[in-house]
Amino acid sequence: MARRSSTGRTEVEDDFEEHIVDTDIREEMRSSFLEYSYSVIYSRALPDARDGLKPVQRRILYTMDEMGLRSDRGHVKSARPVGEVMGRLHPHGDSAIYDALVRLVQSWSLRVPLIDGHGNFGSPDDPPAAMRYTECRMDAAAEAMTASIDEDTVDFRPNYDGRETEPVVLPAALPNLLVNGASGIAVGMATNIAPHNLVEVVQACRHLIKHPSATLEDLMRFVPGPDLPTGGKIIGLDGVRDAYAAGNGSFRMRATARIDQVGRRKAVVITELPYNVGPEKVIEAVKKLVQSKKLQGIADLKNLSDRHAGLEIVIEVKNGFVPEAILEQLYKQTPLETSFGINAVALVDGQPRTLGLKEMLEVYLEHRFDVVRRRTGFRRAKAAARLHLLEGLLLALVDIDEVIQLIRGSENRGEARERLMQVFDLSTEQAEYILNLTLGRLTRYDRIAVENEIAELRRTIEELDAILGDDALLRAVVSDELAAMAKQFGTPRRTILLESAGQTVTAATPVEVADDPCWALLSATGLLARTADATPPGPVESRAAHDVVVAAVRTTARGQIGLVTADGVVRRLSVLDLPALPPTASAPSVQGGVPLSELLATDATPVTLMTFGDDQPGLALGTRQGIVKRVRPDHLKGRDEWEVVSLADGDEVVGAADLVTGTEQLAFITSDAQLLHFGSDLVRPQGRSGGGIAGVKLAAGSHVVAFGAVRDVEAAHVVTVAGSASALPGTESGAAKVTPLAVYPSKGRATGGVRCQRLLKGEDALVVAWVGDGEPMACAASGSPVPLPEVDTRRDGSGLPLDQPVLAVSGPAGGLVGVSD
Repeated sequence: MARRSSTGRTEVEDDFEEHIVDTDIREEMRSSFLEYSYSVIYSRALPDARDGLKPVQRRILYTMDEMGLRSDRGHVKSARPVGEVMGRLHPHGDSAIYDALVRLVQSWSLRVPLIDGHGNFGSPDDPPAAMRYTECRMDAAAEAMTASIDEDTVDFRPNYDGRETEPVVLPAALPNLLVNGASGIAVGMATNIAPHNLVEVVQACRHLIKHPSATLEDLMRFVPGPDLPTGGKIIGLDGVRDAYAAGNGSFRMRATARIDQVGRRKAVVITELPYNVGPEKVIEAVKKLVQSKKLQGIADLKNLSDRHAGLEIVIEVKNGFVPEAILEQLYKQTPLETSFGINAVALVDGQPRTLGLKEMLEVYLEHRFDVVRRRTGFRRAKAAARLHLLEGLLLALVDIDEVIQLIRGSENRGEARERLMQVFDLSTEQAEYILNLTLGRLTRYDRIAVENEIAELRRTIEELDAILGDDALLRAVVSDELAAMAKQFGTPRRTILLESAGQTVTAATPVEVADDPCWALLSATGLLARTADATPPGPVESRAAHDVVVAAVRTTARGQIGLVTADGVVRRLSVLDLPALPPTASAPSVQGGVPLSELLATDATPVTLMTFGDDQPGLALGTRQGIVKRVRPDHLKGRDEWEVVSLADGDEVVGAADLVTGTEQLAFITSDAQLLHFGSDLVRPQGRSGGGIAGVKLAAGSHVVAFGAVRDVEAAHVVTVAGSASALPGTESGAAKVTPLAVYPSKGRATGGVRCQRLLKGEDALVVAWVGDGEPMACAASGSPVPLPEVDTRRDGSGLPLDQPVLAVSGPAGGLVGVSD
């Protein structure tokens, strides 16, 4: 009600009372903070344990899939998917979305990148170019993450404005949370998960599918530790075990470096850096130490890294300083050695949880079981609907004249539909389908095609029903699909795992090291080390996890040995340059060893170790193309590096043996399961320039898998593992067979040999083979022993399935060289 005041103004009487709510400030802050925390935790910072993605990452992949930006199509400007994500699903700034997209591109951030980028997406030290300058598209791995999303495999929810829907989680054919890791800071909690090797994680998943009650120790046989995108070394695995057990732990990361000769000076050459450490950060730290005089002995520092040659930081050492001591100081005072703290927090059923290794695998596998179950049900319903239509069509085709007459006699479409349903006992869908037919389909050949399609649909429905009705078959489907992912996207391990750093390097000169007897060791993954005493290595079972000794030579601490590599070259090594392993209660292993690239500037594959004794018969070696050669002892010395066999194009050394008696039997095993052995006296010694002679006759398309020398045929054994030649190493367990060498007759050199294993369905080649003295022992890539089947005296019997893939096979004491009888 209004009234005019004495001043002429109109005053409005407020008929509504004021409503002021008294609220406790503590309660208001609490509720507001909880709402903010909830938003950060669930909508921004933490990944879902099922697909390992944060919401923004999931929305990016889903949007790119909807836009058709797949790996077989051209790149588009990064601004396009960023704009689509921002406008449709993610109401935040474009910079946050682009930053998330960039991380999905970077190969130094993710073990398996999900987006294929074109342009400047930055470096470990530098930011990327603006999104208007870069281009992107989905990687094939991202397509695996979104595969079958349109087959009712996951739930959808409304987007922020309710106009569209988005997936709650992706189908995720890859175990992305472990493979690519995650990092994020929420409110009151944070997550930090290290990347892992896809092949190893898939092996653990498949083992857990087959053995649901598997322990953490069982799973760590397959996943011994993280596998970082930048390589390097992980030193000390106790923290890794803690993280795998409880979800929290830490480990030290160390750069990969070697001592090399650069001009007149020695230099520390760094080729791999710890995860999330860039070269500029290292260079700046070294400069500060030199300027503050906290680090002496450095003459120059160069960054020779480029896109083609990769990372290479050269730190030249002044004359008079020990490079090993300088490197040890660099580890201590610069980011060349840093730590990584694992805090495995992820969302499980909408709740943040700290997960161990087994829990992460179980959550992922349950998700995949649900995805495959829902996908199978969708495909079954789709096939049943199609079958229903075709069965109605087939009824119509049988009496097509009556159908045509019935339709022509109807007044309208509705009447025709009703009459079809009554006369032929059809459903509404079947009648509509018949009415939509074109005249071109009413032929005799079309009827045959319909009958064939009906038969195929019935078989498909039967197979899908079997999956839905048998949990074991469903689990087998998930296991097979995971194996396919490992085969397609898996890569070899990049990070070396070390239980400890080995012997601490000091500034002592080499003269101060006693020339005591020791053993030089070569591992299955190419690590080199020496023992601290004359104790020889023991069997595989007594060695630590991750790696095993496959060759060893007796020598002294200041002696020299030869390393035979696959390129047909012998490289001289000083035993003193090998890290000394501290003596342990059990037999020594290669934990603490170094790769060949840290000792010599080469990326050649190590084959075996040898000595330079004048009283030995020399070296015997065999190549992939079936060539055998013996090298005279007097040709095995005099230089630091020399070629011992002239290899043809595409050929390489697959095995070599330092002969001891000169009466050994030389044995070849080929990929088509043929074995040939003959006396070493049938091979005339040659000089270094010789190309060898024919050792085994190869069938078309086959090659040599293994070569070895045997001193006692009666005590020697043959191990063969059959599988698929096209499978990625480490993805298929294969079928193994152990046979005494004595059951195979000795034949002449350059013949075809005899069959040593019968290949079954799904096996087209031998993927691993070994021949040697004594009882054989096998190990996996994790270093854990792989039980071999009992000895089979049949020459050409088939193999028995293994629990896990075999990396290497060795005899007693690692197939030692230089052990006298």
